[in-house]
Amino acid sequence: MKIRYLHTMVRVKDLDASIQFFELLGLKETRRTDHEGGRFSLIFMAPEGQEECPVELTHNWDGDDGLPSDGRHFGHLAYDVEDIYAMCQHLQDNGVTINRPPRDGRMAFVRSPDNISVELLQMGDAKELAEPWLSMENTGHW
Repeated sequence: MKIRYLHTMVRVKDLDASIQFFELLGLKETRRTDHEGGRFSLIFMAPEGQEECPVELTHNWDGDDGLPSDGRHFGHLAYDVEDIYAMCQHLQDNGVTINRPPRDGRMAFVRSPDNISVELLQMGDAKELAEPWLSMENTGHW
């Protein structure tokens, strides 16, 4: 029996802020469907060249009071990045808190506007340890 990855679905409260966050990570919108009758939208975003591995942002037009407060009902999204330090600096420069800095040159965690945990992993070998990341403390939960 074969199985194939389709997507990871996360519910988002502020669609524009969530799209902006995932664009900062380098994802692009690949597909969007608006469901007038159900009053929700599905937006699929993926890294360029990896359209088969999207995250599905589900946005309920009338709000979503049922969304867990910590957004941890599924775990986290994980992405390999070419340069963990450059990505973290880019995110930080755009107002994203680095919850778990890449002190080890390999792994970091951030949160989306909907409190969704995103793991960033250095492609290949870990980078050499470097400041300011080396001495940066954790912030909040990751």
